Amino acid sequence: MRRTFKYIPIALAAVTLVSGCNRNTAEAADTTAQMVVGTENIAIAQHGSVTNGPAISGSLDAELNATIRAQISGSIIATNADVGQTVRKGQLLGRIDASGLQDAYLSAKSAVSSADANAAVATRNLQRSQTLLQAGAIAQRDLETAQTQAAAAQAALEDAKSRLATAQKNFDNTRITAPFDGIVSQKSVSPGDVVQPGGALFTVVDPSTMRLVAAVPSDQLSMLRIGTDVAFTVTGYANQEFHGKVKLISPSADPTTRQVQIIVSIPNRSHTLVTGLYADGRISSQTQEGVVVPMSAVDTRMQRPAVVKIVGGKVTRVDVTVGMRDPTAETVQITNGVAAGDTLLTGPAQVITPGTPVRVQPPPSDQSAQPMGSDTPSSTPNTGH
Repeated sequence: MRRTFKYIPIALAAVTLVSGCNRNTAEAADTTAQMVVGTENIAIAQHGSVTNGPAISGSLDAELNATIRAQISGSIIATNADVGQTVRKGQLLGRIDASGLQDAYLSAKSAVSSADANAAVATRNLQRSQTLLQAGAIAQRDLETAQTQAAAAQAALEDAKSRLATAQKNFDNTRITAPFDGIVSQKSVSPGDVVQPGGALFTVVDPSTMRLVAAVPSDQLSMLRIGTDVAFTVTGYANQEFHGKVKLISPSADPTTRQVQIIVSIPNRSHTLVTGLYADGRISSQTQEGVVVPMSAVDTRMQRPAVVKIVGGKVTRVDVTVGMRDPTAETVQITNGVAAGDTLLTGPAQVITPGTPVRVQPPPSDQSAQPMGSDTPSSTPNTGH
């Protein structure tokens, strides 16, 4: 991701000697030498913002992403959804042959009814035995026998209910349903396919919220905060900037790379973004407003940073105070020494000796001769400060 900055890099032109024809050497020596500088080595200082923060990159994925797998073995007898189709939670996506499982379910249901009846008889016998024991009509061992039979009948009933629950679950698993509202992103089966437990059937995603899983160096961890804005660009969406927020920061760093994993949550209600695309962005940890120039306009070869300006038609070297840098956009904030609108020299033009008169060579008037996408100055450089 790169912020577009209106600066015009310029090339150094040849020295032009202003002299009249057929003048003698003394007259030529008095004539002023003027350097001609092309607009590709000129930058105009502007008022703007500089943002700094860790750069991140990675692939986009939906926050809700589920691969529905077969829970039982069987043959696919129908599919009711295709790739790209919007589905609701619980909506039927397909069915597995349930003929054998249905029989097992009905048998288990019948077994529960029988066990329930036996348990009811055993419970009544126990109650009767307790009454007879109090009247002295039966022995204690007869009551104990009734208690044992009642307990066994109750256990048989619980076992039958458990078997019914298993049969019910297996029978329900023949219906393949959507786990949440979303879109079918992948369909792995067709009618007639035989599936085994664990086999992939459908993939459903909720594209309304995307996420970007990335990593940042541990030495930049102090710049991260939950909720910090993240600006990024996505492959396939030229000249579009998207925004998200840091949702999660891992509590531990990778022992090998010493990087910390983060998750960025990205609103996508219009479903503009799709999963699998590559994103490149930066966490906006700090932002400063002020005079901004390209990094190439600042000469850092000396002890103090400086810029080379055109003032009154002549080259002037001025020491400056540098503020925040934006390595992604290749811009830097100047807090002292440069004003918005100042014309600065960049590249090889910076070696021109201070005090040398210069003239900015305007771009060709034939705009059609310029390559497509070339930058043209939006305003006349301020060379009269």
